[in-house]
Amino acid sequence: MEAGAKTNPTIITIFGGTGDLTWRKLIPAMYNLYLDKWLNSKFSIVCVGRQEMTLEDFISRLHDGINRFSRRGKAKDEEWNEFAKMIFYQKGEFDDPGLYDNIKHRIVQFEQEANCHCNKIFYLAVPPQFFEGIATSIGNAGLAADKTYSRLVIEKPFGTDLKSAQNLNATLLKMFDETQLYRIDHYLGKETVQNILAFRFANALFEPIWNRNYIDHVQITVAEKLGVENRGNYYEINGALRDMIQNHLFQLLCLIAMEPPVSFNADEVRNRKVDVLRALRKIKKEDVHNYAVRGQYDAGWIDGEKVKAYRQEPDVNPESHTETFVAIKFFIDNWRWSGVPFYLRTGKRMNESISVITIQFKPAPHQTFPDEATENWQPNRMVLNLQPDMGIRVRFQAKKPGLQMQLNPVDMLFNYSDTYTSGTPEGYETLLLDVIEGDATLFMRADQVEAAWEILMPIINTWAANPSVNFPNYAAGSHGPETAEGLIARDGNNWIVMPFQKKENE
Repeated sequence: MEAGAKTNPTIITIFGGTGDLTWRKLIPAMYNLYLDKWLNSKFSIVCVGRQEMTLEDFISRLHDGINRFSRRGKAKDEEWNEFAKMIFYQKGEFDDPGLYDNIKHRIVQFEQEANCHCNKIFYLAVPPQFFEGIATSIGNAGLAADKTYSRLVIEKPFGTDLKSAQNLNATLLKMFDETQLYRIDHYLGKETVQNILAFRFANALFEPIWNRNYIDHVQITVAEKLGVENRGNYYEINGALRDMIQNHLFQLLCLIAMEPPVSFNADEVRNRKVDVLRALRKIKKEDVHNYAVRGQYDAGWIDGEKVKAYRQEPDVNPESHTETFVAIKFFIDNWRWSGVPFYLRTGKRMNESISVITIQFKPAPHQTFPDEATENWQPNRMVLNLQPDMGIRVRFQAKKPGLQMQLNPVDMLFNYSDTYTSGTPEGYETLLLDVIEGDATLFMRADQVEAAWEILMPIINTWAANPSVNFPNYAAGSHGPETAEGLIARDGNNWIVMPFQKKENE
């Protein structure tokens, strides 16, 4: 049986069909699923946009996006032409009831031709101010009534604070059941992010030491060389705290810290993630300065090119107090992690683009070797690289060759590119297939979203009431502000980003 036969006939309606996300990510992802035979032969893509455009011109633009952004490179004409037959363009305004009547008519026609109940997926690839209106219109048109096969996919940001997230959830749950909602975080579609679960729970070697008795601290770093580019309007509202910590980094934190699920059932896995967020120690407003630091990039040099300061970027307030860098220390108050600090760090215009999780283990409880043998001794360390290189690295001590007992740190490396030669699916390929198959394991639930916002509200409110007086406070191309180093140095630690391919000592 071919792979596509395992999925139900599906019609997916993309609101924001002429947008950048559809062009760069969604259509290339679905094209790759098509080539890998994951899509049922009865599959249709309806792209909704507000631009006047012929279907021929629209298909041509999508073809250009495939050639630029697909992991497979340029599309072969025959394959693309067959895939393009599945695509339709629907012009309309999001607040026009007639638009939803047209969509409903197309869905009814599709199901009649397929002669079965089909998946009816609605993807909101639009700015967040349109979420509630579109979802309400879908519900009013009766398109959400099929609780088994109708599904709504929502891109981040899911609210800008706790209250707005609660309001959005309340609106969505008037029209949809929670089981129909797929709040998407593309980070969770990455192979190495999913591999955290396999690494932790499929190997008896690591789980016994995955606790406060053996782990000293955990670091999660997501750094980017890029600035805000043309997203100034969006970034001025959100900043690094809302854009990255509330979703991406909290998701990684949950995967590292969660208890073993009883099964890989979607709600069981998501229950364990919510447990982590609820156990995170709330930071009091008066203590925010001891647990969280912020930064904003100044002009500097990236890869030999002079780049602008954040305040000089398009659509950014020349006196902006929006943070482009955040570092926070958290504690998880439960049996497994009591007393273990978790350091989260993210920033734009950093010295490198990297996503990495570092597990620093405690020193061996008793040192049996003489002092001269342990001159280069270092505690054990595990590094999970998520991007750009994907893999896992474990550092341990071994005897250095020679007549004397000399210890030296050495590494064991697992590199995805060396082990697996087949192309790694993009995150959106994984997540879109999960939506088609009705698997919500990698998607956020309402309680998880709200729990994440609740944790951050003291920081958000404190920073809003006390704008930074020293922005910009780090140069583009640097490691971030000095205050971030002080945050972790107060505990006797330092930020660690080990070069993945190199094996020389740090």
